[in-house]
Amino acid sequence: MDGELGDFLRSRRARIQPEEVGLASYGRRRVPGLRREEVAQLAGVSVDYYIRLEQGRGSSVSDAVLDAVARVLRLDEAEHEYLRAVARPRRRAEGGQATARESTHREAASRVRPGVQLILDGLDRNPAYVLDHRMDVLAWNALGDAVVGLSDQAPGERNMPRRVFLDPSARDLYPDWAAIAAQTVAHLRLQAGHHPDDAATGRLVGELSRASDDFRRLWADHLVKPCDHGVKQLRHPVAGLLTLPYETLTIPAAPDQTIVVYTPEPGSETAERLALLGSWVTSRTG
Repeated sequence: MDGELGDFLRSRRARIQPEEVGLASYGRRRVPGLRREEVAQLAGVSVDYYIRLEQGRGSSVSDAVLDAVARVLRLDEAEHEYLRAVARPRRRAEGGQATARESTHREAASRVRPGVQLILDGLDRNPAYVLDHRMDVLAWNALGDAVVGLSDQAPGERNMPRRVFLDPSARDLYPDWAAIAAQTVAHLRLQAGHHPDDAATGRLVGELSRASDDFRRLWADHLVKPCDHGVKQLRHPVAGLLTLPYETLTIPAAPDQTIVVYTPEPGSETAERLALLGSWVTSRTG
């Protein structure tokens, strides 16, 4: 994630034209958008201070300055949150070495408590699963497995970004694959900003960047957006086209774990198809 702050700020400067913020545009510009000097002027800080911020040398930057920069660059709530995370990253103690407490926390973060699994299993009409901050799938219920196909994957491959970008069947599974791909990258980048020392996230990004031109292009766009609710369409090989609204719930005792629950409208065609799929799953396992 080295250089991430500067890349992010430059990408956001590039999308704003001087006229949009009340500045006259003089002369030919070598790059699109606002110059660093203009951002500094509008944010009320010195040019040198802003340059140091873009260079990642502003770890003690105040909330007031970050808020001013966010205002100038017209960042939305998720982008503003991301700016704060990458501007003042939480670094490991002792020269980058993980403490015993951090190691224990990471190990615990990969386990789902039995009570959470009981919640998943109790949602017999709703496909559901648990993701961590890398979008690894840690647990699921029977209907979630039937919809997404989790138990057929090797444990190390149960990762949503890998599924979207490296599995050839993903483009058949998701009719609007391009939107799902952009959403996946935007959420992964937001999470990566909150875990700057997570080596596994870095390896995942590196793997996907090498293997997928689409991922590399989207990652370079610096999209930042949480996947906390919405609607997905899936083309299931047995149940057909499913239109699935979803909600997410963060587990307070494990804040890096999120329960994803698909919530089809009662009585809808998708709900009926899921009921048939659930019966089919029960007949196979019964």
